[in-house]
Amino acid sequence: MTNDINNIRNHCASSFIISALSLLPLCSLIAPKSLLAAPITPQFRSGEMRVNSTSTSILTESVTSHSFNTGYTYSASGMNVEPTEGTLINPSATSTTTQTINGVDFSWTSPQLESIPQWQIVNEGAPFSLIEHVTSPGLESIVNVTRTVETTQVSESISIFGQ
Repeated sequence: MTNDINNIRNHCASSFIISALSLLPLCSLIAPKSLLAAPITPQFRSGEMRVNSTSTSILTESVTSHSFNTGYTYSASGMNVEPTEGTLINPSATSTTTQTINGVDFSWTSPQLESIPQWQIVNEGAPFSLIEHVTSPGLESIVNVTRTVETTQVSESISIFGQ
């Protein structure tokens, strides 16, 4: 008897599903029209879109320049003078001077001041002049240059559209 009940139940369930599926097309006829899809039409004729963009860049540069004399100079000029007998006009050089700048060691050629020429007056009692100039090697100058460059870029984009 249990089998008979199960057979009846299965037959009724399948009959109900078939009946419900056959009524499905009728449901679409009685549905309100607002549920149906409609095309969307824009309500404007024309328009425009503007996009503005501004960017600013600031660049700061620092430049340090070291200027070096790598050797020495000696010059002499005058009137009514001459080097003494056996004296060289150029002083002797020595390379004993060292200098450290920012962790870098430099070695320089310098004049031996003891070997600078000796001068004598040619005509005693007459006017005379003597000018000697010695420039030693080494760091001559340090120049620091700092500059700031500010750049601003402005862009504007306009899109105009119509229907």
